[in-house]
Amino acid sequence: MSTPQGQAGAGRELGHTAPLGPGRDTRRPASLWGDARRQMVRNPVAMGSLAVIAFYILITFLAPVLAPYDPLAYHVYDTYRPPIWDRNAPGGIDPDPRFVLGTDAVGRDLLSRLLFGTHTSMLVGLIAAPLVAAIGIAVGLLSGFAGPRVDNLLMRLTDVFYAFPNIMFYILMMLILRDTQFGTWLGGVAMLVLALALVSWVGAARLVRATVLSVKESEFVQAARCIGASNRRLLLRHILPNCLGPVVVWIAFAIPRLIIAEAILGYLGIGLKPPTGDQSDSFFITSWGGLFLDGRRSISNRPWMMLAPAISLTLVAVAFNLLGDSLRDALDPHMRNR
Repeated sequence: MSTPQGQAGAGRELGHTAPLGPGRDTRRPASLWGDARRQMVRNPVAMGSLAVIAFYILITFLAPVLAPYDPLAYHVYDTYRPPIWDRNAPGGIDPDPRFVLGTDAVGRDLLSRLLFGTHTSMLVGLIAAPLVAAIGIAVGLLSGFAGPRVDNLLMRLTDVFYAFPNIMFYILMMLILRDTQFGTWLGGVAMLVLALALVSWVGAARLVRATVLSVKESEFVQAARCIGASNRRLLLRHILPNCLGPVVVWIAFAIPRLIIAEAILGYLGIGLKPPTGDQSDSFFITSWGGLFLDGRRSISNRPWMMLAPAISLTLVAVAFNLLGDSLRDALDPHMRNR
């Protein structure tokens, strides 16, 4: 079945234009993305998910402005302050209105650290997911279009990466490169994004390959090939646009997975390296994984230290998954025709 993007492209290749007769409707036909946008706007679940995601993205870029304190500042006389709603904290420590979410073992404000942790964790997901998708698109396009030999070689390579446990690869990368110059660049964010990107592209590559194998035999691609369109033009103008819909949905599901992977590494103590005294101006102070690590040491008697990052991670993961479901329904032509 040809798609709107491919049909339009083939029409331009063949030089066909529909004559305009009396009373003919001159409005442009609805596009795939236009239909999807209208369906998303009418979907309350999609709009609610977008609102949650927009809220956390806003925090991501405004964390230094919104944080009431320096996330590395010690308040030595206010250690283990409970959140303002907890009146039964261990040791009889009363909450302090200055610290809405309380403080940690050395008196650092947990609200400020949560805002900076949101900044880091969200950026990891928002940067790593498109990078992973780009690798998957390149491998999938080449595998599905280049022929059986190249396809077999790339798919066997994909199987190797797929068989290797992702979390083990993350751990190996972090342990090997953590103390190198690259490992300390941007507080370890660059190394973490690289580790996530090197093994997470497999799903995107398989998805794009399957789409390419289906689309390249379509009528509009064959028509463009018959009039002499080059392989590069076929890939970029006719096949790639038809792969973007599934890839966008895949990215929506990949972002929370990457954020959760970062949180797991931080909880294990091999995530981002906290800045030292000579790195106090670092923009990547901590992450949700680092907050989980701080709270793990006191989880038995001060569980509220892990409450805020756990709620934030849950909200972001649920919002992106609901958004992915909504995008999948909106971009599926079979669902649109119901």
